[in-house]
Amino acid sequence: MSEKIIDINCNPPASIASKIAETIGVKKANASVYNLLILGIFAGVYIGFGAAFATLVSSDLSEFVGIGLTKLASGAVFSVGLMLVVIAGAELFTGNNLILMSALDKKVTFGRVINKWIIVYIANFIGSVLLAYIMFETGLWKGANNLTGIQALKIANVKVNLSFSAALFRGIGCNWLVCLAVWMAIASRNVIGKIFAIFFPIMAFVALGFEHCIANMYFIPVGLFLKGTQAATASGLDLTNLNIYGFLVKNLIPVTIGNIIGGAFFVAFLYWSVYVRKAKTKNV
Repeated sequence: MSEKIIDINCNPPASIASKIAETIGVKKANASVYNLLILGIFAGVYIGFGAAFATLVSSDLSEFVGIGLTKLASGAVFSVGLMLVVIAGAELFTGNNLILMSALDKKVTFGRVINKWIIVYIANFIGSVLLAYIMFETGLWKGANNLTGIQALKIANVKVNLSFSAALFRGIGCNWLVCLAVWMAIASRNVIGKIFAIFFPIMAFVALGFEHCIANMYFIPVGLFLKGTQAATASGLDLTNLNIYGFLVKNLIPVTIGNIIGGAFFVAFLYWSVYVRKAKTKNV
């Protein structure tokens, strides 16, 4: 008699959808403001760690391996940020776009979900800017004739000079992949599986040049802190748009909107419609 083999290492998509809608999303939507603030600050810092690592790696690697492999390496090291969020435990606005599924399933209200998004977004902002300031004060950007500082300025300057539509659509692609990384991490039942589930989608979004609003809360403030330094002079860049307006209006607003579309619509809503809504309709 043949024995049925059950895979205990991975949850199937339908189970992930139900788990997010009925358990994970509800828990996050009902979390206390204190917990969300602390864990949200942690997430901002953790994503900042990944961003700082990516800045360092990309500062001179292209001279040896070219642009494509440099972007690949930057994405690979950036992924440590989401690994820390998911495995160590933190609340990230972009990943939390998935809790929309609980509201769609009428387990919580849409108002509660939006309220929690706002709290986490603000906390992520605080954590990201905090790490940006810490990294600036370390002076590590001065190494190798300000090479890391110049790279940080280049990254920030590109971001504040994007058109609204470019930032929006890069935001969509980014959080589509980020939420899929979180989705697959939930699928895995062991830490190694979660690491690999996170690694490839995050590496892809960074290598492709997509825009992540929380990462940009680190990247652009670092550039703002560096604007009046020797690194800025040595960079030879036109930093006219590297200011608060460029940060908040030209980048953060369109990228955030794009991130919500990519995560809340293309992942949360569409997967809910396939695996949760249709399943319940079928059972009626």
